[in-house]
Amino acid sequence: MDVKPLILFVDDEEDLCMLMQMSLSRMGIDCHIAHGVYQARKLLQQQQYDACLTDLNMLDGSGLELVAHIAAHYPQLPVAVLSAYGNMDIAIAALKAGAFDFVSKPVNQVQLQQLLTQALNQPIQAADLPKQQLIEEQMLIGHSSAIQHLRQTIQKIARSQAPVFIHGESGTGKEVVANLVHKLSNRHQGPFVAINCGAIPTELMESELFGHKKGSFTGANQDKQGLLQAADGGSLFLDELAELPLAMQVKLLRAVQEKKIRPIGGEQEIAVDFRIISATHQNLEQLVQQGKFRQDLFFRIHVMDLYLPPLRERGEDILLLAQHFIEKISQEWQISAKVLTPAARDFLLQQHFPGNVRELRNIMERALTLCDSDQIDIEHLQGSNARNLSILLAKPVSPIQDVPVNLHNNIAKQSLPQEGLEQHLENIEKQILLDALNLTHWNRTLAAKKLGMSFRSLRYRLKKFGLDTEDE
Repeated sequence: MDVKPLILFVDDEEDLCMLMQMSLSRMGIDCHIAHGVYQARKLLQQQQYDACLTDLNMLDGSGLELVAHIAAHYPQLPVAVLSAYGNMDIAIAALKAGAFDFVSKPVNQVQLQQLLTQALNQPIQAADLPKQQLIEEQMLIGHSSAIQHLRQTIQKIARSQAPVFIHGESGTGKEVVANLVHKLSNRHQGPFVAINCGAIPTELMESELFGHKKGSFTGANQDKQGLLQAADGGSLFLDELAELPLAMQVKLLRAVQEKKIRPIGGEQEIAVDFRIISATHQNLEQLVQQGKFRQDLFFRIHVMDLYLPPLRERGEDILLLAQHFIEKISQEWQISAKVLTPAARDFLLQQHFPGNVRELRNIMERALTLCDSDQIDIEHLQGSNARNLSILLAKPVSPIQDVPVNLHNNIAKQSLPQEGLEQHLENIEKQILLDALNLTHWNRTLAAKKLGMSFRSLRYRLKKFGLDTEDE
């Protein structure tokens, strides 16, 4: 016989407590009632519960006090706050105090079932993940205090339903970390949908995110499910969130707050249940001050903060990662494994790594390509573009004039075009793009900055020339 889940419901309204008990009973869930914070703390000492639902304002205290008490003494117990005062500030305060979720009253049967489905679906402990799966989280390999703190923070954040905001430099592994948060959460059986906001053309963004109905616009030949709906029951990762246009920011805010979306051309709203995880390498607070990013959306997504340290702050982790990449790439290419010489190890520890872990992997791939012996030395790590790259990355970002001289010389050295002017200019443009990408180890964000163009503009040109082979 299956054991029924046991819920602690805390509220000082007796009629509401009776209704909640009846609703939970119909769902096959047992419920104990506490009429205030003091009684709830006593029951928690006497009984082990699977989840707790608490009102916000009670006669003998606040639900936030109870949330903090549970977070301190029963950290594995998911607790959700219910309140008739459903404003954003209260919701954020509850989530930061350690609440699993925040729901506005009155709560209907569907909302209650969704809430408890997530609460009773226990998160995974990192130790329970398959060893190979953890190894694949390449960005988290290491023993530095920065990476150990990050792993601990991820484990704590994964237990919550609160929105997560990830910030860090390009190449630090924001999507990898977002995926790990999902895998360790109680939503791990649901989908993980990742969206690069900078890679979707503005005119297609609403359709991609929210979906559309057949006939809603020219070319809409059939209904299309949006990516937000595709994330239902799981986690939605919005990478490069700063690239989201203001009009879409308004629609996203409503979807996050109301948990409902309306496809283009749709007459009815669709309920969606996803946890939002967002990331950017830009300074969102500065963009808010400049009026380029909505303040209300910033506060709604910026509940749980996760900082990814750059590679240069991780000390000896650089060598651990380098060796990991050598072994992994060697296995993929079916070649014998190689080792770094002492000089090569010292060289890597002295680098700035503006492209972070992504750049380190690219360096290791180039080194294995150039190395003919069983040892990788400095000459293999530097490559032919090392000098130009160090000059390029040391200079401040500015428009096209900061691109190395050899890029401009491509134009000067060309003879009179034989293939026609248009094709000739396209060939020059393509070569400039390739040179900039090679010099930045195919870090597209950095290449776009050095060329004085937006990421979206660079992405368009890469597609134009058939160079868009992978996502940033």
